[in-house]
This record gives sequence, C-alpha cells and structure tokens, in this order.
Amino acid sequence: MSVIDLSPLRSQFPALALHDAGRPAVYFDGPGGTQVPQRVIDAMSHYLIHCNANHGGPFRTSRESDAGLVAAHEAMADLLNAPSAREIVFGANTTTLTFAFSRAIGRELAPGDEILITRLDHDANRAPWLALAEQGIVVREVDFRPEDCTLDLDDLAANLSPRTRVVAVGYASNLVGTINPIARIAEMAHAAGAWLWVDAVHYAPHGPIDVQALDCDFLVCSPYKFFGPHSGTVWGRHELLERLRAYKVRPAGDQSPDKFETGTQSHEAQAGVLAAVEYLAELGEEFGAHLADRFPGLSGRRRAVKQAMAAIQAYERPLFERFVAGLLAIPGLTFYGIRDFTQFDQRTPTAAFRLAGHTPAAVAEHLARRGVYVWAGNFYAIAGTERLGLEASGGVVRAGLAHYNTAEEVDYCLACLRELV
Repeated sequence: MSVIDLSPLRSQFPALALHDAGRPAVYFDGPGGTQVPQRVIDAMSHYLIHCNANHGGPFRTSRESDAGLVAAHEAMADLLNAPSAREIVFGANTTTLTFAFSRAIGRELAPGDEILITRLDHDANRAPWLALAEQGIVVREVDFRPEDCTLDLDDLAANLSPRTRVVAVGYASNLVGTINPIARIAEMAHAAGAWLWVDAVHYAPHGPIDVQALDCDFLVCSPYKFFGPHSGTVWGRHELLERLRAYKVRPAGDQSPDKFETGTQSHEAQAGVLAAVEYLAELGEEFGAHLADRFPGLSGRRRAVKQAMAAIQAYERPLFERFVAGLLAIPGLTFYGIRDFTQFDQRTPTAAFRLAGHTPAAVAEHLARRGVYVWAGNFYAIAGTERLGLEASGGVVRAGLAHYNTAEEVDYCLACLRELV
C-alpha cells in the first residue's frame, strides 16, 4: 500500500487547535462523530445568512435554498455511486430514518415473514427491526465469533430461509471495527429472495462505498461520521423506494425522496454535507490521483471521492498498526477484534480494549485528564458487549483514528495508558 501523508490537511480542521491539559487535544473519539473542516462551517454559515428559507417558494432565497438541496443529494449520490440523486433520502439521523423505513418495509410483510439482524450491530440496526415483531414478524439473530469479533457467515446461512424478507447488517462494527463482506452477504440474501439493508455509518469515514458494486438494496450512513454535520442519509434502489408506502403528510410529494423526507429538513446541514463531500473530492484529487486506476468507469467527483477514501485507507492503516502494536505491548491489556496485521483490510482503525484493574470509564477519564478523547461503554452496540460478557462490567474503551490523527498522537496516547500500569 502506498505511503501517503495526509497531515497537511490538519490545518483545515479548526477544532484541532483546541488545547487541553496544556497540550493540543487528541481526538480519538471519531467513531462517535468526527471533526469538520472549515469549509463545512462556512457552508452552513453561508446558508443561514444568505439563503435561509423553506422549500418551494418563488422568491430568491427559497429558490437558492432548493438548488442547494438538489446539490446535496447529488453529492451524496456521487459519494455512494448511486445511479440517481433521487435515490438519496436525508433525515435527522440514521436511527430515525431506519425506524421510518422499517415501518414502511413492514407494510410489505406478513405475519411469519422473517428478518435477520446481527449481534455485531449498533442497536439502530436492531431495534427498528425488532419492533416489527409486534405485527408477527419473526426476527432472527446472527452470531459473531467472540475470539476475533467477525460475523459468523455459517450462522447467517443457517438462519436464511424462504421466509426471509430482510437481512440487516452493518458494513463495519462501531464496537470493534470488523468490516463485513457485504457483497458476499448480498449474494446470500438475494439467493434467499431477501432485501439487504446495510448500516454503513461506521465504515463511511474509512473506505470507498459503491452501492452498485455491493449490490445491496438499501444503505444508510451519517455525514457527521465523515467530516460533515449532524444528519442522516439513506440510499435505496429506485424501484424499491417507489414501491414502499411512506408514512407522510398528504401535501408531501409521492415520489422519492420527497415522500420520505418528512417535515422541514435541516437545510443548513445539507449545505454542510455538500461541503464535506467537496472536501473529500479535493482530498482525492490532491492525494489520491495515483489511485485512479482502482476505480475504472468512474470520472469527475465520483472518482475523486473514491480516490480520497483509498488515500485515507492508505494513511490510516500504518497509523493503526502502530497503535495496535503499542496496545498489545501493554501488560494487562485485553484487545477485542481482529489483531492480525495481515487481516487489517477487514477492519477499520477502531480499537476496543480493557485494562486489568481499571474500568473502561476510569481509563477514559484518565485519558481525558491528559487531553486524549476516547469513549467507554457499549456505544449502543449493546448486543455485542453482552455477547462478549462485558456489558455488566462497563463495556470497553474505544479509541478510533481518523485521517487527521498523527503518529505523535498515537505515541502520546500509548504513553498515557502505560501510566496506569
């Protein structure tokens, strides 16, 4: 993998100037939400100052606002390589969107139909489907292997049946970083006649997404996890979006995305999403041009954002290997998930661990006092911490790297952890 230095991009992130505990703050909290480049802040501010208006008016600010919303949908279509911008639906967040879509999909199901979910997923990709049990839908759970936290595909195959209608799975685990083989799972789901719903929230900041190559049916992600504002998006196949009966108010349009985008959207957030995608496209053009041959058939912004995510992968992997090697050398530290460096293409740069003699919360508080920001707990992936036997004792410490992190920050975090042993 090519050696790429993305550290010059740090200057575009104003939050990285924050000092805490007498030194620059270390943001290893990215799995809960990344920092944003200045252009995202500027785009949202510009919207609120110059074109803050509701949808569908004949006057200038409303027309400019509507044009910006169209551009945001087009940007997300480029990021995901969706065939059409009309297949992109915005909402408050992916949890809310998944509940809305699960209810719409539930209208297509009959008692006795089955849905598969996994124990590796965030509860946002579990609870909306479990709620359909109220109408007689059977929800089955697919297990994962505790030894390396990889999804048990044999268990997935065993749970598929002619009654399976939906398979809901994460692209990557927000708990332990495991990347699931989505294209293969799509083949398995479609062979059973089921739709595949993919939660790509945790994967999106770390790798390219191509919904056409994955052959999934729906995919959700959160812009605030890939350097944008708080928002959520759904991509769905056009024919399925047209087929589903949305829960909506009568004046709303009957076509996608209008029928799914309930109420007034956060227009300023969509302006920020557009800016975030443009940031990634510029990153790809500057740092990933030599990776263009990996994405044949794509051009313009669609190719540029794929180059960006490939460049991010190339930067993050050696940084994460450095971090994991340091973690594994700390006495009393237990690491969860894939630890074989030769398999790091099957995981994101998110580390889950515990330190003997200290609760995860105590470790996170210790690091916070030294200006290192990490999370402790279950991060709404409660089925995962329960399966690992860790929920009752506080879950895990989670530290996630992003492309704005550095080797110096990794070494400092490791030194702070070593203080505890």
